[in-house]
Amino acid sequence: MIDLHAHILPGLDDGPRTMSGALDMARAAARAGTRAVATTSHINASFGLTADELNATRDELSARLAEEGIELELLAGGEVAPERLPDLDDAELAALALGGGRCILLECPFAPVGSAMELMVGDLHRRGFGVLLAHPERSATFQREPARLERLVQLGATGQVTAGALAGGFGETARRAAFGLLEAGLVHVIASDSHDPHHRPPDPRLAEPALTDRYGDVEDQLVWMTEAAPAALVAGTPLPERPPLPRGRTMREKLRRAWSAR
Repeated sequence: MIDLHAHILPGLDDGPRTMSGALDMARAAARAGTRAVATTSHINASFGLTADELNATRDELSARLAEEGIELELLAGGEVAPERLPDLDDAELAALALGGGRCILLECPFAPVGSAMELMVGDLHRRGFGVLLAHPERSATFQREPARLERLVQLGATGQVTAGALAGGFGETARRAAFGLLEAGLVHVIASDSHDPHHRPPDPRLAEPALTDRYGDVEDQLVWMTEAAPAALVAGTPLPERPPLPRGRTMREKLRRAWSAR
């Protein structure tokens, strides 16, 4: 898997505080089957981080991964908050793009933002950048008005939902929103948005049981959203054709499955 949203760099934001904690996250990611992680520390007003700080810390962590024999590639990245966009020139944005490509992970604010996101996505496109929208299922704007996300996708943006949201870890509102966006075809990437090895673990497949319970066999979808689509976004190539989402299980099928598992 390629995890395009993870707070794994130590001592920079609300991810691991120490190198030891970052190494624990890396081990957990490798055990989960992830081969590459984008190091998307918060680029916002609160932490005030720069691309240079992320690059230096990523290099340090990469060296420690090699020393420890942890097979995990660290990709460039940053979770860019809307309030920081006016401060970042094209060179700074390029240094924060996912995997050194031209796609920016743009945070969806938790507070309502209305049509401002359309202006930001349009501005980034004019500057030559693609956009991956981080966790829209947890944004009040898209929870209430999923048509706004549809508009952004029509403008060329892609959507990333958090595996833990599909699994119910962020509450029922976020879970329902995540499934609704998925069924509307507005989700292109599932990522972990991990901050630690246990409570918010680095495993994009954390959503697999919930998806299987709802739809049945979702392996093709999971591969597309955790491998194929992320690889295309990093490479700057068109997304491969999306496999069809299986129809949802009926209540009778769910009861039969639950009974057979007893």
